[in-house]
Amino acid sequence: MYLDYFGLKEAPFRITPNTGYWHAGGQRGEMLAALLYAIGQGEGIIKVVGEIGSGKTMLCRKLAAQLPVSVDSAYLGNPTLGADDMLAAILADLGETPASGRQARLAQLNTVLLARHEAGRRVVVFVEEAQGIALDNLEFLRLLTNLETASDKLLQIVLFGQPELDTLLADSRIRQLKDRITLTLRLPPLVESEVAAYLRARLAVAGYRGPDLFPPALVARITHLSGGLSRRINVLADKTLLAAYASQTHNLTPAHLDAAAGDADMQPRAGARPGLRRWAWLAAGLAAALGLLAFVAWHALMQPL
Repeated sequence: MYLDYFGLKEAPFRITPNTGYWHAGGQRGEMLAALLYAIGQGEGIIKVVGEIGSGKTMLCRKLAAQLPVSVDSAYLGNPTLGADDMLAAILADLGETPASGRQARLAQLNTVLLARHEAGRRVVVFVEEAQGIALDNLEFLRLLTNLETASDKLLQIVLFGQPELDTLLADSRIRQLKDRITLTLRLPPLVESEVAAYLRARLAVAGYRGPDLFPPALVARITHLSGGLSRRINVLADKTLLAAYASQTHNLTPAHLDAAAGDADMQPRAGARPGLRRWAWLAAGLAAALGLLAFVAWHALMQPL
């Protein structure tokens, strides 16, 4: 509705993840690089944790799009799937017609993975909404990583989930899965300067070429209301532009943002103080970075002289 009015070729703040709008700010670019490196090593299970609307699906899709040509991927997006259906979904994504029954599908998957390994290819499975997967099915996924040759794992798994995933993995019944996790990354909320860059970047992709639409006061308010979460930022930005269009002005004001927040029924998230919460996320990110460096050092030591 407001596209022509603001000189846009398409809607800049849709909440559907579109890798054309990938933005590397807020540590996303560094995380993508770390994930690509870890997948390149082909060892262990990888875990990515983030709040609802923090950009996990966008990161997952960008990661899948950036994989080396020698890496094939499968995707599990339904946490309610049982073990048999997980196998069927993985096989289907790999271009295979699933056999009937779990044992037959396991044997089929092993055969497929061995063939791809012999052809110099590897396979990674992306699992979204992992916090909703039953313990038995998480354990089944771990068992799939036991498929291997004498020297290489045949399957790698990347888990994407909300913070509840950490609670789930603390259960002693799946401690072996937790022990297989070699890299953990946490998506931090965006701080005010990153929200400003995020808004500018999405508008630019959508074709906007004018001066900043969102003044600093509105960026600060959006950051506060959204808690730094990209999905909430998108909703607020979209509705603010719509409110300005309805007022037939190109100058976005606090009144437009207030109307947007009211329409979205959006109030500041409980305890949402991005500037302070950021320290906790940065600490987690530092721990992840140190873990990755240790992983790199270990891998280098294991190489033959």
